[in-house]
Amino acid sequence: MKIKQTKNLFIKKTKRVFLILVVLFTANLSAQTNVYDNIIAISPNHTYLKAAIDQQNLQSALRDPNSNLTVFAPTNAAFDNLATSLNTDIPGLLALTNLTDVLTYHVLGITVPSDSIKNGQITTPLNNANTLKLTKTSSGDVYVNQALVTTANLSADNGLVHVLDAVLLPSETVVDVALDDQTNFSTLIAAVVKAELLPALTNPFSSLTVFAPTNTAFTNALDALDITANDLLNSPELTDILTYHVLGSSVLSDSITNGQIVTPLNNANTLKLTKTSTGSVYINQALVTTANVGAENGVVHVLDAVLLPFETVADIALDDQTNFSTLIAAVVKAELLPALTNPFSSLTVFAPTNTAFTNALDALDITANDLLNSNDLTDILTYHVLGASVLSGVISNGQIVTPLNNANTLKLTKTSTGSVYINQALVTTANVGAENGVVHVLDAVLLPSETVIDVALDDQTNFSTLTSAVIKAELMPALTDPFKKYTVFAPTNTAFNNLALALSTDLNGILALPNLKDVLLYHVLDNKKLSTELTAGNILALNGKNLNITTSPSVKINDADVTTADISTDNGVVHVINKVLLAPTTNLNTVSENNIKLYPNPAQTLINVAGLENNKFEIVNIYGVTILNGNIDNQTIDISQLPQGNYTLKISSTENVFIANFVKI
Repeated sequence: MKIKQTKNLFIKKTKRVFLILVVLFTANLSAQTNVYDNIIAISPNHTYLKAAIDQQNLQSALRDPNSNLTVFAPTNAAFDNLATSLNTDIPGLLALTNLTDVLTYHVLGITVPSDSIKNGQITTPLNNANTLKLTKTSSGDVYVNQALVTTANLSADNGLVHVLDAVLLPSETVVDVALDDQTNFSTLIAAVVKAELLPALTNPFSSLTVFAPTNTAFTNALDALDITANDLLNSPELTDILTYHVLGSSVLSDSITNGQIVTPLNNANTLKLTKTSTGSVYINQALVTTANVGAENGVVHVLDAVLLPFETVADIALDDQTNFSTLIAAVVKAELLPALTNPFSSLTVFAPTNTAFTNALDALDITANDLLNSNDLTDILTYHVLGASVLSGVISNGQIVTPLNNANTLKLTKTSTGSVYINQALVTTANVGAENGVVHVLDAVLLPSETVIDVALDDQTNFSTLTSAVIKAELMPALTDPFKKYTVFAPTNTAFNNLALALSTDLNGILALPNLKDVLLYHVLDNKKLSTELTAGNILALNGKNLNITTSPSVKINDADVTTADISTDNGVVHVINKVLLAPTTNLNTVSENNIKLYPNPAQTLINVAGLENNKFEIVNIYGVTILNGNIDNQTIDISQLPQGNYTLKISSTENVFIANFVKI
């Protein structure tokens, strides 16, 4: 009996304890907080979010005490902005068929405090149609996709709430294109994360064009710049480089036109677009290898090279359309923008002005359209470019260089007055610097024509002395002019050796003659005369003196035999002779060079000549043509009407001839 009473008492106590535990447990449950009831539902800034949750019956999921949630909660203002972007209102948002997908894209199934968020972290929300891209900036701000976390870590027992200033949409964005292909774009993604650009590129309301360099493109750029990937990622210029690859509008490749100039998000420089005749598209120097990879906030074009916002040789011309619009039109037509915008090149561009092109077109008797549609256009333009950066200070007189079009060389002249000529063209402005080279402005267009000087240059065995003499006399500009027609009577090395013996000197003595230029011009006619067109009698040479032509029994020029006739070139003809020609009145010992006190030099309107007043003067251009003569008036000569360039002043007295060179500016 006693045992039975004890048993009943134990059962009663056990039931009482169980009831107490149930009451306590129930009380504990009712005391628990959740992200919905205790944060979102009572927030005056989240009434639209609450309405959306209620409409989609998502309250129970957010109340679940067994969950560990992170809710990114857009404010009312964020929903208002979304409605404006979608051209609707709040009821319109609540009527969206994908509203549940949008809401569950804001919820993580784990608790993520803001302190644990890492820059570039990728996390998957309950709606796993797309990931969330998290950014923690260097200043400590946190972004979820494009949305800024304005208040973090609002805590409940079943999770956390982070307040957002924008609504997230599970759209496929331009950044997803790269994230989905880490094999090709891992370096680009690392750079975008480091530069804290994920918010800009994940904005579903943007319309962007991204030019996306591949990993190989970055490797090549790093090699060219001689830096490491870490150097790039830690560069203060990283953001500028990346935003130079992005346009603020969506541009499909089909809408790109050749020569189009567009401004990217980094507007420190423009992007130059080329569409070739075969349909290829270049952005600056980079080839689009895959075009039109679509995203919901824009389009991605894959590039084989990294773009840099450098000031290039092409920009020099683009920034001065007043002087270089024709050159730019030609470069675009010839599809040379990729070559000239390459930031990893080192180039020298000899840039003819619009006036230079006008003069060339007149000389060739063609129109600008004829030039732009010429099969020779690319050859002409690449004849103006060297594959290395050459400042005018390192140019030496007589230097021969090979341009990108190696069909012919360029002949460089540096005159005694410091002027520089490239073939026949005067450098009017030198050393215009760019980050991929240098530009020298020219007053004439260069043509890769075979000229009379090339005959001598190509046969140094027979004409090395003649070449040296032409260089010393600064006649290369005249003889390389593709728009002139000359007849040159070319003495051989033997002929010069014989002259040196006759004058009891050597070749250096010949080259030191003060009237060397005059002697050489006595070997040149200002028109083209084949041997069959030469007639017996006198003919005027470029120095203004007569040559005597004999045609029978063989062709002779004065007392020199023509040993090889009719070497034809694009700007004339060369006849080889066995003697150096001297005018009958030439006295090699009565010419003084640079004994004139001539000032200023360079000069603009007047030159002053001290001590030689009342004498006759003659001004000769680089072609040996007398373009001004008369008597010196009160020690001054008016040169105001002369074109810009280099000239020779000759002053004749009763006893002597004085020669000096000057520059008209």
